[in-house]
Amino acid sequence: MPDKVDVAIIGGGAAGLMCGLTAGRRGKRVRVIEHANRVGKKILMSGGGRCNFTNTGTTPANFLSANPHYCKSALARFSPGDFIEMVDAHGIAWHEKELGQLFCDDSSKQIVRMLLDECADAGVQVQTSCRIEGVQKMADGFRLETSSGTVECPALVVATGGLSIPSMGATGFGYELARQFGHSVRPTRAGLVPLTLSGTHQQRVQDLSGVALPVESRCNGQAFRADMLFTHRGLSGPAILQISSYWQPGDDLRLDLLPDRDALAYLLDQQIQRNAAELKTILAEVLPRRLAHRLCEHAFGSKPMRHYHETELRDIAGKLEAWPIIASGTEGYRTAEVTLGGVDTDQLSSSTMQSKLVAGLYFIGEVVDVTGHLGGYNFQWAWASGHAAGSAV
Repeated sequence: MPDKVDVAIIGGGAAGLMCGLTAGRRGKRVRVIEHANRVGKKILMSGGGRCNFTNTGTTPANFLSANPHYCKSALARFSPGDFIEMVDAHGIAWHEKELGQLFCDDSSKQIVRMLLDECADAGVQVQTSCRIEGVQKMADGFRLETSSGTVECPALVVATGGLSIPSMGATGFGYELARQFGHSVRPTRAGLVPLTLSGTHQQRVQDLSGVALPVESRCNGQAFRADMLFTHRGLSGPAILQISSYWQPGDDLRLDLLPDRDALAYLLDQQIQRNAAELKTILAEVLPRRLAHRLCEHAFGSKPMRHYHETELRDIAGKLEAWPIIASGTEGYRTAEVTLGGVDTDQLSSSTMQSKLVAGLYFIGEVVDVTGHLGGYNFQWAWASGHAAGSAV
């Protein structure tokens, strides 16, 4: 005999657990089915193990989607404040790191424990190490064949996440399921991911690995001011991860290496004040020394400041404020924090997350074509979309 529940949720990540506890509080019989041996693996690893669980500055502008309006309804109905209220009720200490990013003082395990405790209180069954072997639509709902038996339910929620970090169990199962039921899936690619360089571009900066500095990254009309880090394979750090979601091979990508000052004014002032000092010495006072010397070695040359004409300094300043980066690609899903693209929102209700094609079928979280910026926004989308579906099933 099949097990019968009101709601089956495929995926025990942030969105799935939030959906489960929300539906369970409404008296629904809920089962969360997770193929991995434990739930919330992405929660556990996020924020260096302290979980950047939301961002107090969340707005729809912090998300990428083919339909930028789609996320508005869910975000409006479950705010960062609503999640903070739950965190506070469980006595979890937290702090704001920067720009509205909230982290646990202690451990991300506390967030997973909170969600599991809330699920338990609401009578939600959470089943791990359980593979989905097939899903069929029936007249009155869905039939799931799993490695632990058959489950039947009138409502099915797909919360399987994206393709990022396959070492933690990420698969494309949610997209396959969407296509099985006639849904379109917008092209997927790695987001919030380091960029790679190749050839001469890589060779010139390879030994700068470990050097970090604040920059403003710019691409396709977007700009992010944050730290950048040189790696053995290319560039990383928040400024690069942020812009990576807007960049594709061939796109013009620029870095302002001196985002907090007027480069030309600085150079002209130094020419007056210290005309005997070499350019590499002057730049090393506002940039990491190894980077300053490398820029002079390959791009600017270095001679006493009095020997530069204003046109030369103007050219140098222009390059410092818009340094071109010729990236060859990204590190891919292996290290990407999120997956861009996903289930097309045109075929989903923005208020309930329910399919417009198949009654009783819902898609939430990262599997949907909604992707947040770095800094807790993707978790807030998980909470908000999970809450929206959990309130509607």
